[in-house]
Amino acid sequence: MDPASPKTSLAVIGAGPAGLMAAEVAARAGCAVQVFDRMPSPARKFLMAGKSGLNITREEEGFAAAYGCPHLTPMIDAFGPDDVRAWMDGLDQTSFVGSTGRVFPDAMKASPLLRAWLARLDGLGVTLHRRARWTGWNGDALTFDGFDPVTPDATILAMGGASWKRLGSDGVWATTLPDLVAPFAPSNVGFVVDWSDHMARHFGAAVKNTGLIVGGRVYRGEFTVSRHGIEGGGLYPLTPLLRDGAGLALDLKPDLTAVQVRDRLGAQGKDSLTNHLRKAVRLTPVQIALLQEFARPLPDDLTPTIKHLPVPLRGPRPMDEAISTVGGLRWDAVDDALMLRDRPGTFTAGEMLDWEAPTGGYLLTACLATGAWAGRHAAAFAQA
Repeated sequence: MDPASPKTSLAVIGAGPAGLMAAEVAARAGCAVQVFDRMPSPARKFLMAGKSGLNITREEEGFAAAYGCPHLTPMIDAFGPDDVRAWMDGLDQTSFVGSTGRVFPDAMKASPLLRAWLARLDGLGVTLHRRARWTGWNGDALTFDGFDPVTPDATILAMGGASWKRLGSDGVWATTLPDLVAPFAPSNVGFVVDWSDHMARHFGAAVKNTGLIVGGRVYRGEFTVSRHGIEGGGLYPLTPLLRDGAGLALDLKPDLTAVQVRDRLGAQGKDSLTNHLRKAVRLTPVQIALLQEFARPLPDDLTPTIKHLPVPLRGPRPMDEAISTVGGLRWDAVDDALMLRDRPGTFTAGEMLDWEAPTGGYLLTACLATGAWAGRHAAAFAQA
């Protein structure tokens, strides 16, 4: 589909997934689109996310409900997982659904998808300006470090949250809109644990087949012991609860009842405690190390401790290490079209908005969905 003859100008600030999707939708609607990004190359965080396999969306019932943010629901309904996959197909990037419903491109990387996307945008007449940091407004004009002021018919802000600043998402834009921003906080992040020296040999070990107990509920998921604490996909969905002060405990044998654990432990005999735990209840070396780390002096009856081992967290790791952030532009600062209420013609998208989602395809889908939403409404505003 060829774009209509451009009659209006539109500026997108930020060349991540939300900004590039906004640019594509607006260009297809007939706008002459310029994209400005402060980095020397676009979508760096997107490329980093795809290094271990680009989980771009997820196939599941009630997908939009996972966000717990009703503001996002119409946008996800308009551009959800099926739309993401169809969009990828249009770029000759076929995808597959994994066993847990996660969707990946067949290439398992972000770079082929990004190359095809940038080529499409170029074909639509979208101009990408690199090393152009937005500094705010001078009247109606957008101002930049490293670029002349621009006065478009509409603007879309898509500069991301406040994590991974080396990849371009530093949250500095919030100083330009201080009265409209909720404070940033880390999301999908590891938590600090002050380890004793004996844990050093377990750094990098994956903790599997373990329940994570928060607020009386047992969650299943894998995490990793790191030099600074614990991190990993099983922990990330619990970030909001843990960040707000909820305690964490481990069930080292979630598939056994307390009675079954006690029966299997039985008498220790001549085995060392480590060998007895390994043989009787099949605890792994890292699970035994965690038990010894957090429960010394060990009680005579280990069953309650195995089933509920408190972990003394010291708070989340720094925000710049987080995969994403919560906070940003408040929802009461934008209307239903994602336009700033106090600045008509300026729209926003992506992680600049105050929403939070776990990893597993939710983050990227919402960035693409809000980008498409903002692109459509900004083009309509510019052309009115």
